[in-house]
Amino acid sequence: MTGYGKAETTLRGKKLVCEIRSLNSKSMDLSVRLAPIVRAHELDLRTIVTQRLERGKVDLLLMNDGMSETSSLNDVTPINWATVHAYAAQYKEQFGEVPAEVMAAILRFPDVMKQQEDCSDLTEDEWKTVQALLNEAIDGFIAFRTQEGAALQNMFNEKLDGIADLLAQVEPFEKGRVAKIKERLEASLAQLSAETQAQIDRNRLEQEMIYYLEKLDITEEKVRLTNHIKYFRECMAGEGSGVGKKLGFIAQEMGREINTLGSKSNQSEMQILVVKMKDILEQIKEQVLNVL
Repeated sequence: MTGYGKAETTLRGKKLVCEIRSLNSKSMDLSVRLAPIVRAHELDLRTIVTQRLERGKVDLLLMNDGMSETSSLNDVTPINWATVHAYAAQYKEQFGEVPAEVMAAILRFPDVMKQQEDCSDLTEDEWKTVQALLNEAIDGFIAFRTQEGAALQNMFNEKLDGIADLLAQVEPFEKGRVAKIKERLEASLAQLSAETQAQIDRNRLEQEMIYYLEKLDITEEKVRLTNHIKYFRECMAGEGSGVGKKLGFIAQEMGREINTLGSKSNQSEMQILVVKMKDILEQIKEQVLNVL
């Protein structure tokens, strides 16, 4: 949800610049800095931004950018001479005559420079100009987000391909591990004494062994994880708001299936593959926060 947009226009002989920046946020957090000439329309400006951008930590800057080529001496920031005389009078009262260097220092005081502000109401045409400026900046901002979204979609597809490839690598280990488990159990039984072996109910043993092997079966987890990957891709191709939240929920479900695969893995090679899948999934979860 990061983005940037900028637009410029001329209003009353001065350049008016609109900039919009955004960082990730679960809700709309809008901060504005406005030129005096448009402050009366702050609520309207906030409404436009909120409706078009939905959410994010957004900074809106709508300010005059210096003087235009048609500026005259009357547009120059005037000196607040009353403040200058007040400072000079205080100095003279304490120290006597005011030397030139002290007067020069007084002229550099911040409150000596009085900014000339045009706060008169905007005409209907001027307000339309401001609205067009804001919408142009928002259009650029949305174009920036769209470009970032396309890059994110490519990244997600690469990460999903990585998880799918790792899942396919689990299959060779899955085929041979059931036979290995049965061999290990049979070997353990063979070490028991003849008397103990004679007391074992072979039917019950077979039932317990089948139950044990079923608990280690990962077929359902593989199917569900594959379906989650497919659904993730389908949601990315969709339009509208709320896609980011949906992708976040799907990523959580993918994590549950991968964790179950890890708990059922009884071979180091399979566990290594599971760790790699978890690493890729964490990268996906971090970037899902950037999706609206």
